[in-house]
Amino acid sequence: MGAEGIVEFVGDWTGQVVATSVHAGHEVRPDLAELMVLPEADRFREEDPYTDRIASVVPDRVITHRSRFECDLNRPRREAVYRTPDDCWGLKVWRDEELPDEQFEGSLATYDAFYDALGPRLDEVAKRGPFVLLDVHSYNHRRDGADAPPAPVQENPEVNVGTGSVDHDLFEPLVQRFMADLRSRELGCGAMDARENVAFEGRNLAWFVHDRYPRIGCVLALEFKKTFMDEWTGELDQVGLDCARAALEASLPGLHEELGRLG
Repeated sequence: MGAEGIVEFVGDWTGQVVATSVHAGHEVRPDLAELMVLPEADRFREEDPYTDRIASVVPDRVITHRSRFECDLNRPRREAVYRTPDDCWGLKVWRDEELPDEQFEGSLATYDAFYDALGPRLDEVAKRGPFVLLDVHSYNHRRDGADAPPAPVQENPEVNVGTGSVDHDLFEPLVQRFMADLRSRELGCGAMDARENVAFEGRNLAWFVHDRYPRIGCVLALEFKKTFMDEWTGELDQVGLDCARAALEASLPGLHEELGRLG
């Protein structure tokens, strides 16, 4: 399977900071759509809508069009396709008890097409020296219901920065500069509650980069709390989204400066 319709590369890819938003996609193949019984609103709630707009402050970025319910690009290949409710928060996604083998294999082909296209792109970036990949996601904080209180702020920062597999011996100054810039009152929309590895540490995309480019690639897995939208209705809060974008954009000069010190 080719990558057309699955992944798109935007920008000239001459810089050392790139971005992804692998859960922003909402499309599924027609053969999957015929089998899907999960309401579209429920699917949308578990995807990461609008994260592609946050990531768009980075000129060189990856756009993915397919839903995580076709294949989850941030899970290891063996876990990437949601076949049963046990694979995806207890949600019944498919008409039958389990996704049929033919569709399962088709979704794995989507997964392989993405990584087969991404690898050569990042190879060229890595040849020039250390780089940062900003892996942009979002997370729900009102899982108890639309009218229930949100999850406690103590365990749910505005931005969770996942660095679980980062080479901290090399990249710790860069990580700390990034955290400081997100928290700065002078940058972006003002100080953001940004904390490291509170609930998310980064998964397969980070592992892929760190294994393939040791001491060269640094993935910062960003989980923005869905305060920029209503996670139950899907309605966007444009002001909130603009603040998330401004915070990320304001961090870019610091990343380039720290990469310059490493290079």
